[in-house]
Amino acid sequence: MKLLIIIPTYNEKETITQIITEIGRQVPHGHILVVDDNSPDGTASIVRDIQKQNVQVHLFSRKSKEGLGKAYIDAFRHVFKTYDPERIVMMDADMSHHPKYLCDMESLFESGDVDVVVGSRYVSGGDTVGWEPWRKALSYYGNIYAGVVTGIPIADLTAGFYMIDTRVLKAVNLDDIDSSGYAFQMELKNLFHTYGARFSELPIIFGNRVGGESKISNHIISEGIVAPWKIRFKK
Repeated sequence: MKLLIIIPTYNEKETITQIITEIGRQVPHGHILVVDDNSPDGTASIVRDIQKQNVQVHLFSRKSKEGLGKAYIDAFRHVFKTYDPERIVMMDADMSHHPKYLCDMESLFESGDVDVVVGSRYVSGGDTVGWEPWRKALSYYGNIYAGVVTGIPIADLTAGFYMIDTRVLKAVNLDDIDSSGYAFQMELKNLFHTYGARFSELPIIFGNRVGGESKISNHIISEGIVAPWKIRFKK
């Protein structure tokens, strides 16, 4: 297996079919692992129906919602035991991370001198669309703040769309992560950076979700404020 795309879901029945279909168009060789946190809206049932027609779609069901970080870490460990992909992609189910960028991410890997490709909103050519001004400012300045505090040379530290060499993911200690949401994204990138992974940032246009409800919360925001200092003190 060359490529495995991991998509965490919680109440994403409105978009899950669309994202799976579009991934299949862009990277037909890619396998998809939907990690569902027991969505009450029946997201997992939709995935099971898709599986009957598409053997490259897989489902990993969790018992409850415990945050994005926990979902991903459980998924990584499941992947290490069950599959053997060369590269792993992390992306959202709501189409804010458009699958059209997957081919460009793969192309950057072909150069042979990159371990992690980040889909970045905050390098030249990247942007966000459809966001309220307060959310745009929160994300933009929050990333500047996180970069200054942590010293990690990545413009989009809270990005949730990236492609990773599986060897690098296996090499880091996932037990060091205790955050969820945007803070999880920062902690994971810090593990890669500390390990010595080679990064590349691909500019993307981050769109507003096409269905369902945003998962942003006060807890996620407050955790994002504290996390850069936790990372700095760990260093």
